[in-house]
Amino acid sequence: MKFAKHLPAILLFVFGAVFLNYFLPQNDVVRIVGVDMKRVDIDKDDPFWDRADIGTNEGATRDVRFINTETPKGRTRVYRNEDTGWGFPPYFKFNSSDVTAQAQALAKDDDQWVAVRHYGWRIRMFSIFPNATSMKRVSGPDVFIFPYFNIFFIGLLLVLWFMSWRAIRRWKAKRIDPTLDKVGDTISDAAREVGETVEEGSEKARGFWRKLFGSPK
Repeated sequence: MKFAKHLPAILLFVFGAVFLNYFLPQNDVVRIVGVDMKRVDIDKDDPFWDRADIGTNEGATRDVRFINTETPKGRTRVYRNEDTGWGFPPYFKFNSSDVTAQAQALAKDDDQWVAVRHYGWRIRMFSIFPNATSMKRVSGPDVFIFPYFNIFFIGLLLVLWFMSWRAIRRWKAKRIDPTLDKVGDTISDAAREVGETVEEGSEKARGFWRKLFGSPK
């Protein structure tokens, strides 16, 4: 029963965590090995692809840029390189062509490690790729990039949630609880009156049967 009571809050928390994990920026330290462009058939409402380059026509089939990389452990990692434009998520990326040129230049140096800033997931089974938003040179594969923005953003969300929770509690205590108390008192009074009426009726019925059958009191 307690679990069912808290189930909506649990589902909301899980949905929010998944949403933030997908759309908040992340940084991977990788070595760029090449770039690629593929023609891809994309459903109009597919949430795992963004949009065509700004200034070009949207279509069900279009060319998508990819950046091929290798992690410090030797694993391959592929990013798509698409504009987000003015839409969602609000990365305001208009320079996918420039990012490709930068990746091509960085790929010439086999010893150059790069921090690729991106959002999204890589799910091979469904051909889902994270979208690279920018990249910069780093000194080596062990560089740690502190997620300042993510911590600030999540902290801001927690503050807003706490303020909303406090406001709702105060509103509930001021508006809802007194109304519920009045309703409860009304129901209690009505139940008491019904009980008294039933008790009075029972006494009359017992008195009637005593008179009718001469039963002792």
